[in-house]
Amino acid sequence: MISTLRTTIAVVPPPTDFYPLIATRFSMSTEEHILVIPESVIASIGVIDGFESDVDRFLNPILASDQLSFQPRTPMETDPSFKQLIPYVLLEWADSDGTKKLFTYTRGGGGGEKRLHAKRSVGIGGHISREDAADGANPYTTGMHREIEEEIQLRSEYKETQEGLIYDPSNEVGKVHLGVVHRFVLESPEVQSNEADLAEGGFVSIEELKSDIEQLETWSQLAIKALY
Repeated sequence: MISTLRTTIAVVPPPTDFYPLIATRFSMSTEEHILVIPESVIASIGVIDGFESDVDRFLNPILASDQLSFQPRTPMETDPSFKQLIPYVLLEWADSDGTKKLFTYTRGGGGGEKRLHAKRSVGIGGHISREDAADGANPYTTGMHREIEEEIQLRSEYKETQEGLIYDPSNEVGKVHLGVVHRFVLESPEVQSNEADLAEGGFVSIEELKSDIEQLETWSQLAIKALY
């Protein structure tokens, strides 16, 4: 695992022709277009079932693939032959006693994934949109930080690691998403929700989360079991 300061993400950059390739896949539709990868590309690398800790083995070739594209969100939500790439950021902080805690919230009625509403979560993040590739930007990095800034106010310094991938085909949401788990270890608990979709936000100890783990969405359960 690679630890960096603040906003640097440890992903091998895609080839220089990556951004023109995905840009040519845009359509004129006004619907949100999101970054997806064909399931066949993932299968050609290996099998992900639950939490996969070998990030580089999968993520680097996925981000370098010429099969990455931005597709209309609505059909992608029900098409498991494509996986939507979702950064899933855990915010960890230890209090003065050394007790590790994660920022936790209840998914509300805002603009997020409606099939997950009323679930508790420890993950911040969302879809990578085609606007994140504007002006040749790295869409994954740009999209992750855009989602963080939209969802929360994060005033603490932090160290970051990429921890794994999550694929969970046990439910309809999981079948069409591939999560990339990042851990931000914060210096202070200066985090505040920005959106109605992140209700009842606050830091909860790992032990408390484990004791009531069934109240968490599946990705949060998988991440906690794998990392803590």
